[in-house]
Amino acid sequence: MADDGSLIGKPAVRVDGVAKVTGQARYASDEPVANSAYAYLVTSAVSKGRLRGLDLGAARAVRGVLDILTHGSVGGQVKPPPGPDGQASTTTLESDQIWHDGQIIAVVVADSFEAAREAAHKVVAGYAPEAPSATFDSPGVLVEPRKPGPRSKDIAVGDPAAAFAKAPVKVDQRYSTPTQHHNPLELFTTTCVWNGPKLTVYEPSQSMWGLKGALAKQLGIEIAQVRTVSRYVGGAFGSKGSITSRTAWIAVAARLLDRPVKLVATRDQGFTIATYRAETRHRVQLAADRKGRLTALTHEGWEVTSRPSSYNVSGVETTARMYACPNIATRVSVVHADRNTPGYMRAPPDTPYMFALESAMDELAYALAMDPIALRRANDAKADPVDGKPYSSRSLMACYDAAAERFGWARRNPKPGSMRDGDWLIGWGCATATYPSNVGPAAARLSLSPDGKALIQLAGHEIGTGAYTVVAIATAQGLGLAVEDVTVQMGDSDLPPVTVAGGSNNAATTSLVATKACEDLRSRLAAAAAQAADSPLKGADPASLKLAGRALVGPDGRREALAKAMARVAGGALETHVEFSPEGLPPTAAAGLYQGRTAMLSGLGRKDVTAFAFGAHLVEVRVHARTCEIRAPRVVSAFAAGTIVNPLTAGSQYLGGATWGLSSALHEATEIDRRSARYVNDNLADYLIPVNADVVDLQVIMLPEADARVNPLGIKGIGEIGIVGMNAAVANAVFHATGKRIRDLPLRAEQLL
Repeated sequence: MADDGSLIGKPAVRVDGVAKVTGQARYASDEPVANSAYAYLVTSAVSKGRLRGLDLGAARAVRGVLDILTHGSVGGQVKPPPGPDGQASTTTLESDQIWHDGQIIAVVVADSFEAAREAAHKVVAGYAPEAPSATFDSPGVLVEPRKPGPRSKDIAVGDPAAAFAKAPVKVDQRYSTPTQHHNPLELFTTTCVWNGPKLTVYEPSQSMWGLKGALAKQLGIEIAQVRTVSRYVGGAFGSKGSITSRTAWIAVAARLLDRPVKLVATRDQGFTIATYRAETRHRVQLAADRKGRLTALTHEGWEVTSRPSSYNVSGVETTARMYACPNIATRVSVVHADRNTPGYMRAPPDTPYMFALESAMDELAYALAMDPIALRRANDAKADPVDGKPYSSRSLMACYDAAAERFGWARRNPKPGSMRDGDWLIGWGCATATYPSNVGPAAARLSLSPDGKALIQLAGHEIGTGAYTVVAIATAQGLGLAVEDVTVQMGDSDLPPVTVAGGSNNAATTSLVATKACEDLRSRLAAAAAQAADSPLKGADPASLKLAGRALVGPDGRREALAKAMARVAGGALETHVEFSPEGLPPTAAAGLYQGRTAMLSGLGRKDVTAFAFGAHLVEVRVHARTCEIRAPRVVSAFAAGTIVNPLTAGSQYLGGATWGLSSALHEATEIDRRSARYVNDNLADYLIPVNADVVDLQVIMLPEADARVNPLGIKGIGEIGIVGMNAAVANAVFHATGKRIRDLPLRAEQLL
């Protein structure tokens, strides 16, 4: 990259790095709250039925117990929370009905955490249990088509059935992915403090204004009476993007006691009081001519959800748009079971659905006796195959080319089982990574002092990705300052609202609103200088004047010191408050944030272009010939995602996503007892995730890509794409190593025996 003076695109250390490594960064449960009481949840031990009663005698006798909330005592004080899709979610203390295992049935509050925990364990619950329906194929589940919405419609292009019937080469297979849980390092916590009619909530959140609005509705109070604080989030991955049932009950407890109340839920409770990635099933039909060109693509998906919710991720919206094909059909059905409501989890639609498509593409490549990368090249789409819109940019094959060269793909022997190192069978596989490029509305307040120091305030979310640094870089760039001259305040709903930090929109959304605020200040200074008789910039075109080096600078080198330019416009600091709504959303989208209504412009829902980031994963696996142990010692992943604001933190995001993709392929699955509909491995001892020994050589390539159509800064977003497709790349490599095709995740040794 040429050194053009731009800060965007150059590696920068985290502005909050020192605070994080020295313990100064305050997470939600770290917030100092005087005289706090402590809550502990009592959760259901059955998955369906009625709560016949609660024996609280022994619990109330524990020294330090202040109160025990049940549906009988406080059930009418809170409305049920909305689910992640805005529909009804599983309820908790509103009635005696049990919807799922681990449902909150009581909240014990005591002077100490230890007392609350002891008392909670002494609560005796009586149930009228019913036989639950756990998952696919369980008796009693309800299967129905998904409810149509703006981005959840069945796709029908051409006549895929007829094209499939007459195609010379075809694949018709079924695939499945398991239940998975986020398991962020930071537990699910809530601290509530009332000050008269006003409520302050300290809770890790990806959507502070969304949490603020939803909680106000649950409690029946004005949104202005709720403040939410979440300065840092210790991992979320979608699990902290919507309100959960716990928050309102802790608020009720604090109001009843007239005292702050803090809840830190346990690890196992986090499996049932929050959301998760639901298990999915897929049927993919692909048809091609002898040259490998797709002639038909049909993708049908099934997803588990709770009884009251119709939540689904509908990843067919992505798979239908990956490759050029004249005949496409998709369908999605939801399967209602006696489970807690699922929700967003890193790349929610694409992680499971792209596994099915990319596995099927690999099967098609073998049916054609064609190199898997060559097959994807033959079907590289020039325009969206669903609606014909152009892509804002599409560098998919450039990613494959870069990854293949680094990986040494040309040395691959295409015959399954042909590559070996002693007892280890070697397989090389590939798959496409992708994620839609999203952006949302936001607001920001910016002030600039005459000495060249800036303060930008917005209710953004630092979920571990480096958001404080991204905003600092964009602001410093816009004002011609050094990054260290910018102070960023986020994590508080008293600040101007920002849409939910999800869907990889965070960098684009916050950078764009920061840039707009900077431009507002620059234009005011420039207009005044160009008209002022005492300015060396008099008569200059205001649009040509830039802020750089604490001065207002013209294209001919004339300059005026920032302090003097500011004195002409303001007596002290220069301030602005701006709102940003991306083109394609209603102009009122930013205003809606103040009512707790989040919004996002999806890369799939635009009228002008279809916008995706793209990537390619190439994986080497080794399968032990006798034990069938599977290892993935080498990965090369290449990505093209438009403007990269900070390559240093971006590289970490890609590495983390790709590692999670390996986990999705080889490790992760929440095990469910089909008889009781209860989770079995609800802890980090039994829920398998990778360790350092599982990730030996993982290389990331970041391809430069300019995309002027996706948004003014060309930012596509990178938080989700790293995980997508990796599970399929590993499965495809295992087939190349062994000749055995595994279509159900996770891949385990017993499937190869």
